[in-house]
Amino acid sequence: MDYLLLPVFSFFIGTIVGLTGVGGASLVTPMLIFVFQVPPSIAISSDVVAATLMKVVGGVKHWQQKTLDMEVVKWLAMGSVSGSLVGVGLLHQLRTNGYEMDSLLLKLLGIMILIVTLTALAQMVIITLFPQVNFPEPPKLNVKTDQGRFLTLLIGVFLGFCVGMTSVSSGSMFALVLVTLFSLDAQKLVGTDITQAAILLIFTSLGHLTLGTVDWSLVLPIWIGSVPGVVLGSKLCQITPQRPLKLIIYSILVMVSWKLVV
Repeated sequence: MDYLLLPVFSFFIGTIVGLTGVGGASLVTPMLIFVFQVPPSIAISSDVVAATLMKVVGGVKHWQQKTLDMEVVKWLAMGSVSGSLVGVGLLHQLRTNGYEMDSLLLKLLGIMILIVTLTALAQMVIITLFPQVNFPEPPKLNVKTDQGRFLTLLIGVFLGFCVGMTSVSSGSMFALVLVTLFSLDAQKLVGTDITQAAILLIFTSLGHLTLGTVDWSLVLPIWIGSVPGVVLGSKLCQITPQRPLKLIIYSILVMVSWKLVV
């Protein structure tokens, strides 16, 4: 493997993440598998650990700025951490029983990226083609009620399980849930999403470390490239047209996910 190329590719992906908000795991894990020929189990675990640093730094910043909703973070994280650990535990069990994890993970990874991408594409198409149409608003969850807390926990468990198994959707699917089901202003939406993902990925990373499939020679170059890339992308975001760029990225992700599945 050419370890000089990995930070370069990671910088490019980090820039895309900063520009568009498209989830890093949806891009980094396929890059490791297809470009650098890393086995899926190692690619997923290494990506989870690599993504944790960026989320934690962002989460701490939003916590200091008080641009998050701690109640939503608390209940969503309690569910997602539990679900994630169940997912990692299942990977442990499959590995102990001698099951071929890489073929399973390839398909799961492809399915998750496809779901995330098609959901985002559908949302973009609806907003673009029908800007004047008032679609019925889904019911909002209130974490101050027992029902709201219970449903928030259930959503967290399901999405956390998906993250534990595949590394995908720690940000994108949770962001979609927050937009759809919670009444948060724009600043608190971003801060809540990042902080929840940071808590989730800390525990998910610990789980993947126990699997023994984290390759630090991959994690460190990804950090070196992706962190400055995200910073640059965030600055370029103000002057770059978002919709054409996101459409290109989503189209690429659909092709990548299809290749992973088949």
